[in-house]
Amino acid sequence: MNALHINGNDLTLEAVREVAVERRAVLLSPDAREAVDRARAVVDEIVASNQVAYAITTGVGKLSDVRIAGDQIRELQLNLVRSHAVGVGEPLSVPETRAMMLLRANSLAKGHSGVRGVIIDTLCEMLNRGVTPVVPSQGSVGASGDLAPLAHLALALIGEGECFDDHGARIPSGDALRRAQVKPVVLEAKETISLINGTQAMLAVGTLALLAAENLVDSADVIGGLSCDALKGTDAAFDERIHKARPHNGQMKTAANLRRMLEGSQIRESHRSCGRVQDAYSLRCIPQVHGAVRDTLSHCREVFEIEANSAVDNPLVFITDPKITTGDVISGGNFHGEPLAFALDFLAIALSALAGISERRIERLVNPALSEGLPPFLAPGAGLNSGFMMPQVTAAALASENKVLSHPASVDSITTSGNKEDYVSMGMTAAIKLKRIVSNTCNVLAIEAMAVAQAIDFLAPLRTSKRGQAAHAAIRAVCPTIDKDRVMYKDLARTSDMIASGKLAEVIH
Repeated sequence: MNALHINGNDLTLEAVREVAVERRAVLLSPDAREAVDRARAVVDEIVASNQVAYAITTGVGKLSDVRIAGDQIRELQLNLVRSHAVGVGEPLSVPETRAMMLLRANSLAKGHSGVRGVIIDTLCEMLNRGVTPVVPSQGSVGASGDLAPLAHLALALIGEGECFDDHGARIPSGDALRRAQVKPVVLEAKETISLINGTQAMLAVGTLALLAAENLVDSADVIGGLSCDALKGTDAAFDERIHKARPHNGQMKTAANLRRMLEGSQIRESHRSCGRVQDAYSLRCIPQVHGAVRDTLSHCREVFEIEANSAVDNPLVFITDPKITTGDVISGGNFHGEPLAFALDFLAIALSALAGISERRIERLVNPALSEGLPPFLAPGAGLNSGFMMPQVTAAALASENKVLSHPASVDSITTSGNKEDYVSMGMTAAIKLKRIVSNTCNVLAIEAMAVAQAIDFLAPLRTSKRGQAAHAAIRAVCPTIDKDRVMYKDLARTSDMIASGKLAEVIH
């Protein structure tokens, strides 16, 4: 895979995944380096001429009225990193931290932050050589950005704090840098605030969650289509004319997916003249519900892509005359996480709906009063065997937990920094909750997948569609038919992993 050349302007979410998960190499583009150097020259001139500029020759936050003398500037950088590295809780995963490092480097590469090129180069070297800081997940209120998580990242950059080794063990950052032959940096004026002031922690977690969610909604279309077939539902509700009459993009896409999932199904043909006019909402309204999830994901993707290519620290440097490298340094609030916090909360709500409607389909598959002749709880010899009685309970537990976790973090705020930072986004809280919702939703879909594969088995010799058969085969590759009660938690884990891998989503493409 070719190296990714970052410039602060055109980073895609797919490229974030490639660097975070697949370890694609990263380099600063030459054009971006020129912009970075021009902005740095402005900062150097402010320091040399002893001008007053926030976070360059002053303290930060409530202490912004404290003047910092030239010979204290390096000490200020070190103090800021150390004092802000106060995160607690479980560390972010290695992919999340790598995503955060890339996103921070890309924002700095935009040329408005006033750092030296070596800062970005060192972040890239750490990524390329597998140096991953330990970044606690808690401690950010989402403005002035993700200060505590990013401070732990900056701590590793200077050779302090901890990193993960190749086996996941924590080791001193100095040792990790030495092993990787990466030289720790000595931070100069403004560089600490440029490293720690931003939204990259919540954006990193949110980006990976969004990419997982996009896979889940495709998988849900596949599984939902299979459930509709197994429950002898009609495909009339997926008629293109209905959805053209209400042409939301996501709804149109899911309806088309469902038509493909049921095309050529013998099961569908076996009850075409059954006389039932319409199905329950969990089948009939799959396009409207899954489609609304799709449209939410599309909106969140747009927000995340804009943020990934934004300058989000404070203050920002704007070149006024590139020939003589003069510029303005302006304080603002681009570090505020509200745009992301709203999107993260919206994504959580959407995925909770995806899990919720899936759980209702599971109930229809296992409940003999609703399952169109399938055995109670999909159990061979029901009574002696309990079948899918308890997996439905697990799905119900997860779906209900999602409802609690979907309470929006972004409606909250708490005052910090001596009332200077008096309205914050809580975006990192939204991101951390979202991770749990993604996991829960994947597991609910895995339970539906296992249940519907069992239902399809009971309907033999009638066959589902070719796409349905491909989906059934993918499920059966990790979860054999349940011909009598057995311990199923490993089946569930394998099925969930298979869905997360994207294998089931491939059926519809």
